[in-house]
Amino acid sequence: MKRAGQKVVAGTEAPETSQTIKKQKTSFYGSGFGESDLCNSMDWGSLPHHVILRVFQFLTLVDRARASSVCRRWNEVFHIPDLWRRFEFELSQPATSYLKSTHPDLIQQIIKRHADHLQYVSFKVDSSTESAEAACDILSQLVNCSIKTLGLISTAKPSFMNVSKAHFASALTVVFVNSKSLSSIKIDDTPLDDPSLKVLVANNSDTLKLLKMSSCPHVSPAGILCVADQCHGLKELALNYYILSDELLLALSSEKHVDLEHLRIDVVSENPGQVQFHTIKKQSWDALVKHSPKVNIVMYFFLYEDEFDAFFREETPVTHLYFGRAVSKAMLGRIGMNCPRLIELVVCANGLQPLDDELIQIAERCKNLTAMGLGECEVTCRGFIEFVKMCGGRLTQLSIMEEVLIPDSDYSLDRLHLEVSKHLGRMWFPDMMPTW
Repeated sequence: MKRAGQKVVAGTEAPETSQTIKKQKTSFYGSGFGESDLCNSMDWGSLPHHVILRVFQFLTLVDRARASSVCRRWNEVFHIPDLWRRFEFELSQPATSYLKSTHPDLIQQIIKRHADHLQYVSFKVDSSTESAEAACDILSQLVNCSIKTLGLISTAKPSFMNVSKAHFASALTVVFVNSKSLSSIKIDDTPLDDPSLKVLVANNSDTLKLLKMSSCPHVSPAGILCVADQCHGLKELALNYYILSDELLLALSSEKHVDLEHLRIDVVSENPGQVQFHTIKKQSWDALVKHSPKVNIVMYFFLYEDEFDAFFREETPVTHLYFGRAVSKAMLGRIGMNCPRLIELVVCANGLQPLDDELIQIAERCKNLTAMGLGECEVTCRGFIEFVKMCGGRLTQLSIMEEVLIPDSDYSLDRLHLEVSKHLGRMWFPDMMPTW
């Protein structure tokens, strides 16, 4: 025992402590038995099934297949249904893609032995038509499936659009007819059509909760209206603006429909100056918000400045706005006047006219605004600080490029970050343009 006042020198041990540790090591490893020997002597095949299963879930398909050949026990785990509920097929052409493609032999083994276990399935394809067609071929073989979620993802250009509409529709129909429990579908940039949607609704109307189908040119407003009329549990919907209509919003606002949680609308122009966008009535928007008061209405704009005429001329309950191209001062002024529910605003570009007045108006009237991002725009330091002062601590996200801010007689860039930090209640700096 240590006497009162006795000092212990760092790095030294009492003799009895050293002996105790030595005995523990000896008893743990055995006489002459080192740590590496212990690892080599472990019987990995005796691990419990649930432990091996957990390890397999973190492996890629190729590594999973290799691990299955270690021993009989690991091979048994390889075929446990729980391991195949969630699966991503990766399909690519080796000469043109960085993706590691799922080997065809493994795909056939999965279809043969585990098609009825698959529940959460996605297909990730490269930009080649061959890969998209291969995905359709696999879908066509899932006749015994019970899929709950389905995602079709093009990693580059939308390759599914190069597949014939008949081939694509036939493949989807197999899944839509046989699953009967689909709850989530993401099929953006595909040749989906109205007849396919009708098959989906006829077999999965009671279970469908999420449908993302932006950039599907063969779907008409009537097709999506059929979904809204029949799928009363639908909570999330993503589509192009040309499909949006007063009738659709009213259908989503009917008494038999559950509260919609998320509505994403992509407003895209491929032919500048040639697209005339229709106007949605204020009464239709009001009906949707009255029925689903917490709905997030997200709009992505990829328009040219002369194509915004139809938007925000009267109150619109949008909550999140993203402008991927230049947007005029007048348009931002309308947002300040007519978007009282706005939560997030991101402006990629505007021009060379300071947006002080427009930002201040947005801060005054958009009381729910918590996130702002500005790209190639201009704002004076004085105007920006006034905007931040009016929003205060509710601005949880504020991303502004340093090049956007124009120093004036009141504030320099060095002083600006201190003033903004004071009003936000946390340290803040403008974003810097990367030099690489």
